[in-house]
Amino acid sequence: MNELANNIKTLELETLNNLKNSKSPNTLRAYESDYKDFSAFCAKNNFNPLPADPKILSLYLTNLSQTSKFSTLKRRIASISVIHKLRGHYIDTKHPIIMENLLGIKRQKGSNQKAKKPILINDLKLIIDVINKCEIRENRKLRDKALILIGFAGGFRRSELVALEYDDIEFVVEGVKIFVKRSKTDQSGEGMTKAIPSFNNALYCPVVHLQNWIYELKNKKGKIFSISDKSVALIIKKYANLAGLDGNKYAGHSLRSGFATSTAESGAEERNIMAMTGHKTTQMVRRYIHEANLFKNNALNKIKI
Repeated sequence: MNELANNIKTLELETLNNLKNSKSPNTLRAYESDYKDFSAFCAKNNFNPLPADPKILSLYLTNLSQTSKFSTLKRRIASISVIHKLRGHYIDTKHPIIMENLLGIKRQKGSNQKAKKPILINDLKLIIDVINKCEIRENRKLRDKALILIGFAGGFRRSELVALEYDDIEFVVEGVKIFVKRSKTDQSGEGMTKAIPSFNNALYCPVVHLQNWIYELKNKKGKIFSISDKSVALIIKKYANLAGLDGNKYAGHSLRSGFATSTAESGAEERNIMAMTGHKTTQMVRRYIHEANLFKNNALNKIKI
């Protein structure tokens, strides 16, 4: 009997370890950060955070809704659920007291959020031009231009961009092939290869600037950029401000959304955009296409005044 109990315990531990390994380190950190906030709320109000009662989670969501977007509430629910699983517990996040509370919050506050602006082609050129004029170290210019141009041209997530290593890069006649080992939608780690062709204009060519930056690197091993994903957002905001744009309206995701919106504006097919961004569903890509076509397919274009 003791042997059976020990075997079950071992299987439970292995299962929990497998669940943990199914998530990327960045995803796990985000879950832990969200759960930490929930845990602090419980400690303040003498509630048990693990396992949590659905009623307690519902109270937390009501409190959170006073200062946070609806999308944040949904993300917190997902994070709290995952942490419960990883620690061997279960919480019914579909319980009526949670679902009906969310519905009430959604009707009262709405679920729409103003997304950060995409960096479009003209914005990209302004930013590269301003980097060239900046009075900063030359190697910093090389890094930041490569970071921004590759981030845009590859439709990269911030986490993918900062995780790139020297061995992931292969320059070819047509441009550059970049292997992404793992991403948000590829938790199994199968990886994907992004192909970025060379541009005619070397001034704004991501391939040329990536070559320049890699040539500058003394150590041809490990991370290409050696910065955090939060630093990507700070770099973009900084140069957006210097270029005369409102830096507060841009974020690290602006490169990725800029790629999708710009290619949609140029008539790229949905499946080709998804092949580069790695989106698994069409929902987000169609949103970018819709944004790109707001003026292109506007009925007022038919009116001549």
